[in-house]
Amino acid sequence: MKLQARAIDGFLRSPDPKIRAVLLYGPDTGLVRDRAMGLGRTVVADLSDPFRVTEMLGRAVADDPARLADEAAALSFTGGRRLIRVREAEDNVAAAFTAFLADLPPGDSLVVVEAGDLGNRSKLRTLFEGADGAVAIPCYVEEEAALGRVIADILHGHGLTADPDALTFLAGNLVGDRMVARGEMEKLALYMGMETRVRLEDAQACVGDSAALSLDEPIWAAAEGDFATLDRSLARLFAEGMSPVPILRAAQRHFQRLQLVAGQVAAGKSADAAVEALRPPVFFKMKPRLTGQARRWPAPLVRQALERLVEAEADCKRTNMPDQTLCARVLFQLASLARR
Repeated sequence: MKLQARAIDGFLRSPDPKIRAVLLYGPDTGLVRDRAMGLGRTVVADLSDPFRVTEMLGRAVADDPARLADEAAALSFTGGRRLIRVREAEDNVAAAFTAFLADLPPGDSLVVVEAGDLGNRSKLRTLFEGADGAVAIPCYVEEEAALGRVIADILHGHGLTADPDALTFLAGNLVGDRMVARGEMEKLALYMGMETRVRLEDAQACVGDSAALSLDEPIWAAAEGDFATLDRSLARLFAEGMSPVPILRAAQRHFQRLQLVAGQVAAGKSADAAVEALRPPVFFKMKPRLTGQARRWPAPLVRQALERLVEAEADCKRTNMPDQTLCARVLFQLASLARR
């Protein structure tokens, strides 16, 4: 079954008991993990419970398909529903799940499958979208407004409220990976202590250094024409499993800000004043770098960069070329433009 976007949140809060397997996939691996954990807690509160929770890697399922059905049919020694988590799933588990969904084992266990960015032709994705007892849920990179609502909910769970400018700053700097955002909010809650209101200066002091963070490093390097840093930081992100799409989205947001600055400069403002006027405000340690970039990137060149970034993201979704190659190519192209 394929859920409509508006039905996803409701299903995650209260999944249909008739559904025995859920596939979570997409470029935002943090969102995949966050949703998998939330969905799992609707079955069992403690995800480390050894009697009610079983974790398997996708390659283990592919090597021993019968184990999937055995785990789903097993009864818990302590009672209650069982949860089977399958991590790092790829199309090599499609055959195992074809057999599993064709003859569902007795019981009410739930299988939650975590996968990466599966294309439209993926056998595993197609199987889950077409099966009556299964659901496929995409996990795309959230827009800032959507992430802002999630951040507000997380803070509310810690008894905190955020000023609008603080919330805008947090969403703008943490978009791209839901688990990173959740971890930063946990850190912010500890930082606030007995205070209940998060102000902009609190958000900047706690999150600023880590939110420019590894995801932004290759983007800033590209905008400054720093080939060495771009190559090193991009390789590290790919080695850590980061999908190219969040990187391209972050690059688009960065150059959209440069476009705003370029427009202000063209209207007669100084680069310093234009950067100072940006909202959400730029973290103070990064202002000199962004001001320097603004002097490198006039409006026509920024527009060209944005066109290339949008085209690269589209190519990642519609072509068979390696996503990492497409991402690296466009960022190095931008670095070349920055040096002109």
